[in-house]
Amino acid sequence: MAMFGQLTQRLQGALRGLRGAAKVDERSFDTMARELRLALLEADVHFQVVKRFLAAVKERALGQDVQGSLTPGQQVIKIVNDELVELLGGESSELRFSGRSPHVVMMVGLQGAGKTTSTGKLGRWLRSRGRSPLLVSVDVQRPAAREQLAIVAQQAGLTAFDPTAAGLAAGLAADAVGLAKAAYAEARRRGDDVLLVDTAGRLHIDAEMMGEAKAIAAAVQPEHILYVGDSLAGQDAVEAATAFGAELELSGHILTKLDGDGRGGAALSIVSVTGAPIYFAGVGEKLEEFEVFHPDRLASRILGMGDVLTLIERVQEQVDVDEAAGLEKRLRRGEFTLEDFGKQLKQMQKMGPLSQLMDLVPGMAGAGMQGMGDAPAVDDREITRVQAIIDSMTPAERRRPKLVNGARRRRIAAGSGTEVQDVNRLLKQYTRAHKLIKKIGKKGGRGMSWANLPGMR
Repeated sequence: MAMFGQLTQRLQGALRGLRGAAKVDERSFDTMARELRLALLEADVHFQVVKRFLAAVKERALGQDVQGSLTPGQQVIKIVNDELVELLGGESSELRFSGRSPHVVMMVGLQGAGKTTSTGKLGRWLRSRGRSPLLVSVDVQRPAAREQLAIVAQQAGLTAFDPTAAGLAAGLAADAVGLAKAAYAEARRRGDDVLLVDTAGRLHIDAEMMGEAKAIAAAVQPEHILYVGDSLAGQDAVEAATAFGAELELSGHILTKLDGDGRGGAALSIVSVTGAPIYFAGVGEKLEEFEVFHPDRLASRILGMGDVLTLIERVQEQVDVDEAAGLEKRLRRGEFTLEDFGKQLKQMQKMGPLSQLMDLVPGMAGAGMQGMGDAPAVDDREITRVQAIIDSMTPAERRRPKLVNGARRRRIAAGSGTEVQDVNRLLKQYTRAHKLIKKIGKKGGRGMSWANLPGMR
């Protein structure tokens, strides 16, 4: 994850000296703790949070017996991981509903944090869990706020409340509290079981915005009030969440832009400072790039230990099982075409940037962004170029690459916006990979590994 890339490197550096250490005394611990402190403070983690975190680690590290299967150094690393999980909220928090429907979820936060997009993402997520959400924008201050939510709702396959279609008077449609009440009545009429209320934001906290939010909450009695925070804002996001929490009873948080290049201080501080859990994380601009927040998984990623469970979930969501089974059979028969390769690339792209996926693999943290060993950093644009070349071929050329002569290569290069050399390189890599696949197929697929295919790394 790009956001925690620098923090991951610093933490790994601080803990590297402890791996395999036969003894961890107070002196070596203090050296490690000093590096941890600097790494966390540079990541914009609240200084009080850093202080409590290190005190908890020290108390456990120097006061506990070592587990039989771990060396003292490994034990300290495990304690750092455990305390990092606690810092991020401990166990995952599930968004539960009780009582009669429609259940109201109110989205609050500053302008530009991503409330409207997060409302659409949450609505899409709820629908995938069998819910029927209705969306409403009660932002009467910002021009086109209602239209923006309507567009997001349409993209997510959801419905946004339209006061004009509902026959609301102009005065009522310009009143945030009136809009919220009317949308609640519409949700009941339609039989929707969740109402998502997208409230107005400002560039900063002010009394008018807080007063309006409190009035809306009093009118529709939300079951959940979720603070939507921009993780790139660092401690500013934490301070804003604290201010909202002082006026409203926050249920939890949605952190946006966790795929960005910020330092991660908001994610590591917000739970400890506000006392409310993080429910969801936005990991991209697309509506499907929205994840349930798992503290243990993020802690594992931050320490460079990967996140296999999230990787498996992404694969399960995007990979067609029947198609994958068919591809496996063809591979075992030694059959593999550029058409197959193009389909695999498209499925992989649906799971997110390759550099982001590599961070989920244990031991590969940071490799996607900065490379590993002699290998260069992953460039997702290269995958796009390869996909463009394959898409510019005819179906016959994709199935029988031997048909691609000089004239066809020039046509494919022109059609894909690449150079002939790029087409030549892809065909050469495919030829080498295909020969190896045929060789492996003759052995019944034993020892087959994508990592061993030339050019596929």
